[in-house]
Amino acid sequence: MLKKRIRNVLLLALMMCAALVRAESTGYEALSPAQPTRDPAKIEVIEFFWYGCPHCYALEPYMEKWLKNKPANVDFVRQPTIFNELWGKHAKAYFTAETLGVVDKINHDFFEVVQNKKQKLDSEDQLAKFFAEHGVKEQDFRTAFNSFAVDAKMRQAQAMPARYGITGVPAVIINGKYKTNGPLAGSPEKIIEVMDKLIKQESTGH
Repeated sequence: MLKKRIRNVLLLALMMCAALVRAESTGYEALSPAQPTRDPAKIEVIEFFWYGCPHCYALEPYMEKWLKNKPANVDFVRQPTIFNELWGKHAKAYFTAETLGVVDKINHDFFEVVQNKKQKLDSEDQLAKFFAEHGVKEQDFRTAFNSFAVDAKMRQAQAMPARYGITGVPAVIINGKYKTNGPLAGSPEKIIEVMDKLIKQESTGH
């Protein structure tokens, strides 16, 4: 009986190693189970990120370049990731910007301020000042920041990592079926390459 248990454990370990090697060689891994997308007519691409993550910051210029020539059939979603209180503050800032329609105005500079100027931007007052510097009236910011709509997005965001098996960022989900990230792909450039490959695969069916 003991020998059988040991054999089963070794077999499971070998299977897990084989799956890991296969994922690293392809640059992605399959999600199990696959997740539904918000628009079945399009290929959904979700980028999980945090403004305080240096690897997310390194990926950002490649992602911005890719977005300029994004395939027409792709539905791209930026997904702030929440693992602790600070991540939650930054996620709430993003959803506030989304609600106000100013994501394009603040996204790059938010990365810059957090990464290069080493400002935490972790309080409502600090965020109000940051948004004001980008043309948003303080009252408009505070109204959106404390709105039901933003709270609803925060609740949804808190459940997203578990749903997609996200344990670190950046990570990209393609059409609810595949996940790629730095460790799997190897570099920011490779993440984009894997995305393009899987988008093409999902678009053509092979």
